[in-house]
Amino acid sequence: MTAAATPAPSAADSDLVRAARGLPVGRTPVWFMRQAGRSLPEYRALRAGTAMLQACQDPDLVTEITLQPVRRHGVDAAILFSDIVLPLVVAGVDIEIKPGVGPVVADPVRTVADVDALPGLEPDRLDFLATAVRRLVAELGPTPLIGFAGAPFTLATYLIEGGPSKEHARTKAFMYAEPEAWVRLLDRLAVSAATFLRVQVDNGASAVQLFDSWAGVLSAADYGTRVLPHSRAVFDGLGDREVPRIHFGVGTGELLALIGDAGADVVGVDWRVPLDEAARRVGPGRSLQGNLDPAVLLADRATVDREVRRVVEEGRAARGHVFNLGHGVLPETDPGALTHVVDLVHELSVR
Repeated sequence: MTAAATPAPSAADSDLVRAARGLPVGRTPVWFMRQAGRSLPEYRALRAGTAMLQACQDPDLVTEITLQPVRRHGVDAAILFSDIVLPLVVAGVDIEIKPGVGPVVADPVRTVADVDALPGLEPDRLDFLATAVRRLVAELGPTPLIGFAGAPFTLATYLIEGGPSKEHARTKAFMYAEPEAWVRLLDRLAVSAATFLRVQVDNGASAVQLFDSWAGVLSAADYGTRVLPHSRAVFDGLGDREVPRIHFGVGTGELLALIGDAGADVVGVDWRVPLDEAARRVGPGRSLQGNLDPAVLLADRATVDREVRRVVEEGRAARGHVFNLGHGVLPETDPGALTHVVDLVHELSVR
């Protein structure tokens, strides 16, 4: 009698997906926010002469840039190379990413009329995205692809501030002074983000991450009443698509439980809260992602090893743990340090 063939490994049963669902894993999965980007010399060479938002809409470049860190570091997941403002740009909002500054909006949203004039994102404008995701899934095989989108609040901050901001004062003032227009704005942004993610999932992405980069500027009360329902609407917009949902923000230690309540299977944690404490705040029903301080990777190898061991140990308190940084890879990071972290996490966590 011929023995039954061993099923080929699949992205849907990868350690990343299993950890996100709280299932047993072979080893703790590792990936890095901004793993595809400026820390890699091959990325800088490929991007030379091509604007960021142009690169994000070129399926050939998106595919190659997304694959680069998987090849180099052996990470357990790819994250789609994209930008947080891309759905707005594709819809027709005039935004330029200025080097050293970030996204700059030509005509910021400052009035109720500005909100109502914002164009919607039509799915037929996302053919480039569908093409890139299909190509990536074919290339990645059993390595999962994580879909990417910006959360409504963070997109609203760029639209209202006109660019990056430290205080987000205009955004919060608009939120307080124009509550009905605020709801309409975030409703529209939630529909856009859900549309962006659905295209990725429908073409093979194995998980999604919603980035609410600036949610940490809010109080828990404001987040819970004025933002959380719109983030939940993004996840609800995925319908019955069975992919894990990851939700991440910076400076959100006081919001961790609420971020989970928005519909996340996995709560991303920045470096400010230890993972064992984050597990207590989030509760037993969700996995955690994080949370090595990106600056640690600029230190000596002994320091890196000590901090990685700490994060791996603290992550054992969670239902499931996806090792990551507490924010994105810094541009000056030695790529060799990232490869070393992947190897060390795998060595420490193999079951």
